[in-house]
Amino acid sequence: MSTQPLAELIRDCYLDRVTLLMRHEQVAQVITDYDVNNAYQYIIAREETHLSWLQHALLDLGAPLAGDPPRGPVLSAKGDSWKGLASEDARGNTQFVEKWRPKVEGVTHARHKGMLKVILGETLEHKRLFDQAAEGRKDLIGTSLAINDHSGDVMPVRFVGDI
Repeated sequence: MSTQPLAELIRDCYLDRVTLLMRHEQVAQVITDYDVNNAYQYIIAREETHLSWLQHALLDLGAPLAGDPPRGPVLSAKGDSWKGLASEDARGNTQFVEKWRPKVEGVTHARHKGMLKVILGETLEHKRLFDQAAEGRKDLIGTSLAINDHSGDVMPVRFVGDI
């Protein structure tokens, strides 16, 4: 695979990946459950790392960085209705992997192919976490000690008032 088609593939993967990230950021803003929100924050941090890798790959190939696509509609969720959003996120991750796995197999640049395979693997791991969140599981990224109180809700806005 020559440089131009590889750069286009990585750019297109970046655009699909950033679309998923923006969706996950929006869902995290409506999830008030402490443990599930923590799992979303973990996933978002990994996705930001994936995007950094893809951007650096584009720069390595001498390609311009892609602009971000527009954000989707603002989401809202009452009570446990966020579970449906988590289920949609699991499906979105599955669709991403199904779309990109065959394309990644055609990549001949070893380092970039390895990077893309790691991204696909972690995307499937995140799909598992979304599935568990949709089931109502609380032990997504570990089990809390009984002495840790997770009562209350996560605030949708992180910084309130004057700093």
